[in-house]
Amino acid sequence: MSSFVAIDFETANEDSDSACAVAVTAGRDGRLVGSWSSRIRPPTAQFTFTYVHKLTWEDVRAAPAFDEIWPTLRRWLNEADFVAAHHAPFDSRVLAACCRRYGLPPPRVPFQCTVQLARAQWNIYPTKLPDVCRRLGIPLRHHVVESDAEACARIVLAAEAAGWRWSESDHGLQVEEIG
Repeated sequence: MSSFVAIDFETANEDSDSACAVAVTAGRDGRLVGSWSSRIRPPTAQFTFTYVHKLTWEDVRAAPAFDEIWPTLRRWLNEADFVAAHHAPFDSRVLAACCRRYGLPPPRVPFQCTVQLARAQWNIYPTKLPDVCRRLGIPLRHHVVESDAEACARIVLAAEAAGWRWSESDHGLQVEEIG
């Protein structure tokens, strides 16, 4: 079985580099092995997605900027065979944009989209995270980064238990392909 990290970002607004929270949950050998999360101070105080994730500028104004959390986040990503995300184009785009804003080299780890995995493995439609979690019996507090990342990791574990295996030749997106 592979070693992976599931990631979830929340953004303050439409700008891809406006990450205001991130969480990762690691999986290895068919089980969850750790997690980490941080709020992030985005480049501007403009928050238009508070209605989605309930975070405001006041919640993150004293939080570290992306470049300050990057050493820790990079360690989590570099220890994985792949990064899983529910709707990977969004999370990989946010990661690439945040790296670009701060002049940081994006990680070279491939992304696996759990939307695509749920469709291929179980023919689940619709494939929004709450729908997939409900179908697989995974608890979820949607748009809470820690819960979303853990749910995504549990989707990967369920797919592995059902026989799916990560294949480098069949991986999804590279971060640099998104930016």
